Amino acid sequence: MDVKSAFPNGFIEEEVYVRQPPGFESVRFPDRVYKLRKALYGLKQAPRAWYARLKSFLLKSGFVMGSVDKTLFLLSRGGDTTIVRIYVDDIIFGGSSHALVSSFAEQMSREFEMSLMGELQFFLGLQIKQGLEGTFVHQAKYTRDMLKKFNMGDSKPMTTPMSTNTVLDADEDGEAVDRKEFRGMIGSLLYLTATRPDIQFVVCLCARYQASPRTSHRQAVKRISRYMKFTPELGLWYSLGSSLSLRGFSDADHAGCRIDHKSTSGTCQLLGTSLVSWSSRKQASVSLSTTEAEYIAASSCCSQLLWMKATLSDFGLRLQVEGVDNALIKGEIESQWTGLIALLV
Repeated sequence: MDVKSAFPNGFIEEEVYVRQPPGFESVRFPDRVYKLRKALYGLKQAPRAWYARLKSFLLKSGFVMGSVDKTLFLLSRGGDTTIVRIYVDDIIFGGSSHALVSSFAEQMSREFEMSLMGELQFFLGLQIKQGLEGTFVHQAKYTRDMLKKFNMGDSKPMTTPMSTNTVLDADEDGEAVDRKEFRGMIGSLLYLTATRPDIQFVVCLCARYQASPRTSHRQAVKRISRYMKFTPELGLWYSLGSSLSLRGFSDADHAGCRIDHKSTSGTCQLLGTSLVSWSSRKQASVSLSTTEAEYIAASSCCSQLLWMKATLSDFGLRLQVEGVDNALIKGEIESQWTGLIALLV
């Protein structure tokens, strides 16, 4: 579902004045200005005003806003549930009852000028294939468009995104390259990490050198692009038969950065057999030991697990903590790190 001219639907609470637009000047009062009642594209208040208008409408319609994710709205009636997710002017919705879903679509169409896109197949560069056994999410089209944009369409494919013996550093003696092109490639690859956890680490590693990229850095990014050409159809599979056990894994590379000797944290969270969240980022401080680096990574993984646990509770899935001595939360939340469970206290 897409809202046409979404921002002008929002009401402005502040006093905002604009000049008379060309071609619509008042003959009687050419020197006066207009006071806005609704938002316009380009105003910094516009996204907030539109969200406030949409939130008010959904709450009046009986929806309940998520306690953690403020873009999530749920409506429960007679044992059936309608779920709505908002991304600016794009809205994804679904439910367990066809009648509730149709009713919501009609309500939105009466309140706003909408265009219904039908079954979810393409969203923000993500391609979604829904089947009887599960859902597959990938970015094959975006990958091919990226390779074509940066003239990598005819490059030789690679089977790995980076060699195991490759070590990147500042390379101050190396030849400088075009920063605009380098940052464009990094930005495109970072967006691909939304469905490609296999390139998360190497892309984030190359992204550290955007301020002053060298030839060695560009070669590393090009190798990632060649790997993407070899595996354009890879994505995430979410099985309908997956259990609701929530598990988290974490690891850390102690003093892995050759410049500031900071460690890199790597975490991933799975709901049953489905990978739903992952990250790879350099830690904010220098760890004095491997144990400290591991605990920092574990705490990051723990915070994400708690956020996911709170989000699942909005869907009516209550995950209760029974104790930390068993290093398990009654089969609902599991972790490979004993220290991670200790942080749940």
